[in-house]
Amino acid sequence: MKIMVAIKRVVDYAVKIRVKPDKTGVETQNVKMSMNPFCEIALEEALRIKESGLASEVVAVSMGPAQCVDTLRTGLAMGADRGIHVESSGALYPLYVAKLLRALVEVEKPQLLILGKQAIDDDCNQTGQMVAGLLNWPQGTFASKVVLDKEKQVVTVDREVDGGLETLSLDLPAIITTDLRLNQPRYATLPNIMKAKSKPIKKFTPQDLNVEIKSDFEVVEVTEPPKRKAGVIVSSVDELIEKLKNEAHVI
Repeated sequence: MKIMVAIKRVVDYAVKIRVKPDKTGVETQNVKMSMNPFCEIALEEALRIKESGLASEVVAVSMGPAQCVDTLRTGLAMGADRGIHVESSGALYPLYVAKLLRALVEVEKPQLLILGKQAIDDDCNQTGQMVAGLLNWPQGTFASKVVLDKEKQVVTVDREVDGGLETLSLDLPAIITTDLRLNQPRYATLPNIMKAKSKPIKKFTPQDLNVEIKSDFEVVEVTEPPKRKAGVIVSSVDELIEKLKNEAHVI
C-alpha cells in the first residue's frame, strides 16, 4: 500500500512574524523556514504505518518555489521513500493545492492521503476537506488516533470534538488530516540526512498536471494586530466591579 503525505514550507514557528512595509503580506526574505508542524505529524504517522508493515511506500509531496526541495529533503531524512515537488512561483491557495493533489493522486494511485489539519502561516484548514470533495473520498479530519486494517481495507480515526471523542471508520482509499495529539514527530538523524541526498525527487509543474493556477481573490492589506494596553491594578473588589460596569461595560 502506498501513502502520500503533503508537506508545506512555512515560516518557522519560533520566528517573530514581521509584516512587509507595503502591507502586502509577511516578510519571508532572510527568514528561517521549516516544515509545517502539522505536516511533520502527518509524515510521522505515515512512517509509523509503514514501519508496522501495513504500507510499502511513503511519498512526500510539496508545492511552491524551488526552496521547497529543502523541506522535501527534511521529509526524506525523516524516512519518506521519495519526494514530489510541484514547482510554482506564485501564491497557492487551498483550492489549487487541492486540485494539484487530486492530479497527483490520479498519477500515483495512493491508498491513503495524509495532510496536516492546517498550516501555521495561513491557518486555512481547508485543503484536506477540498481534496476529499474533489476525489469523492471519505475523510477523517483532526485525527488524534489512526488504526489501519489492511485486510478489511478500512482505517479507523479518532477525532476530538466539543463533546469528547468521535470515532470514524473509513473505507480505503481515504484522506486523513492530523491533529497535534496524534504523535510526536521524530528527529532526522545524521545518517538519514546523508541518505536523503540520494533519494529521488520528481518535479512537476501545474501545467504538467493540467491544473490552471489563477487568483480568485486579492489580499488587500495585511496588518499586525493592535498592541494590548497595559493592565490596571485595582485596590479593592468594589473598584474592580465599578470599572467592569462603567468602563468595560461587561456587567
